[in-house]
Amino acid sequence: MNYDHLIDGIKRIHFIGIGGSGMCPLAEILHSEGFELSGSDCAEGDTLQRIKDYGIPVYMGHRAENIEGAQLVVYTAAVKKDNPELVAAKEQGIPCIERSIMLGIVTRRYNRSIAVSGTHGKTTTTAMLSQVLIASGFDPSAIIGGKLPFIGGNGYVGQSDIIVCEACEYVDTFLELTPYISIILNVDADHLDYFGTLDNIKKSFNKFAKQTTGLLVINGDDKNVLDSVKDVELQKISFGFDSKNDYYAENLRVTKGAYEKFDFMHKGEKLCEIELIVPGKHNIYNALACASTAHYLGASPKEISENLHKFSGVHRRFEILGHPQGITVADDFAHHPTELTATLTAAKSMGFKKVWAVFQPHTYSRTAMLLDDFAKALSIPDVAIISEILAVRETNTYDIYNTDLGKKVENSVCIDTFEDITKYICENAKEGDLVLTMGGGNVYVCANMILKALSKEE
Repeated sequence: MNYDHLIDGIKRIHFIGIGGSGMCPLAEILHSEGFELSGSDCAEGDTLQRIKDYGIPVYMGHRAENIEGAQLVVYTAAVKKDNPELVAAKEQGIPCIERSIMLGIVTRRYNRSIAVSGTHGKTTTTAMLSQVLIASGFDPSAIIGGKLPFIGGNGYVGQSDIIVCEACEYVDTFLELTPYISIILNVDADHLDYFGTLDNIKKSFNKFAKQTTGLLVINGDDKNVLDSVKDVELQKISFGFDSKNDYYAENLRVTKGAYEKFDFMHKGEKLCEIELIVPGKHNIYNALACASTAHYLGASPKEISENLHKFSGVHRRFEILGHPQGITVADDFAHHPTELTATLTAAKSMGFKKVWAVFQPHTYSRTAMLLDDFAKALSIPDVAIISEILAVRETNTYDIYNTDLGKKVENSVCIDTFEDITKYICENAKEGDLVLTMGGGNVYVCANMILKALSKEE
């Protein structure tokens, strides 16, 4: 169903959860187009402050009267059906749409919308591409799932006909998009609580690819990606390590203990050398996706090389928080075995005396369904500390606990609370070690607790 007509003739839009990382950039773009906005949220934060700085009225807490005067209500997936603002809007006959639908509406207002999809690497690649295009003078708008230091936030309002956004496959939200360019980074077994099987995931990516209007940029090394797009009749360009791809990495060199430097090739011709600050082979794939797309849009090899080298990462993607007592404390969003493997492999190659992984399992379903894969990934660090499982939206019908994972990982210790994990790290980590917190939940709180405790001891 096409909802684009919903904002025809609309002046006033209300956002429930306006401070969310996915909501704030949408609000910024609509505000720049002249829409009158209001919003509500429960927690203060950087994104909410950005909204307030525009002079947009923001209500703390959710009350029915907050929607007064609104002609359209946008809400996040986290908003429950009994939310008083949502209930009031429906009672008053005000149209209500989920954030992913508004993302589709907004991105279709740009001639060249670029959607970055894939099981892993979406936020990093969206951020990389946004930074390269902004710095190269393309002036795109951007909607990023994490904070990009280069722009000081997770959204950017440009003046061109280009917009870059993330396309998340969970509950098929990316099927609300009809991009001009779709990037597919990888296709892996995840969100099996919704999809059930890898085959169903491939079918969803196939539908997404067929909704693309101009170009598919695909990982030609990923069999699941190739399976997903094999019957899609659309212009395709491929990237990867294999020289059969249109764009590929050649002559990989290890710098600072990780693969970060390579030649960026196009059909046998070297376009430029790229040296990344962000470590790991997975980030070379992200950079190749970004560089291929930017080159297709007309960015010069020099612009691509220089601006990828300046990319320092995104909030919660191997984010270095500090070095108290000579111990490096970092935090990462990795919450799937493939992501853990990529990040921990990079970490182990960087020359630390010992790598401590503090992992918070994210959802009972993912932990239960991918238990052996998690165990394999958590065998990579010197020590894996496993906290209790974060329930998120689930109840423990799987009868799964962190100890079930711990039994399968020789080098592990199961410690439920962040307080006890912090104490254990302070007693055992030494100068030259890396302490890396990992997970899709609130494990970053533990990272900050460890940083604070180690700093106090200095």
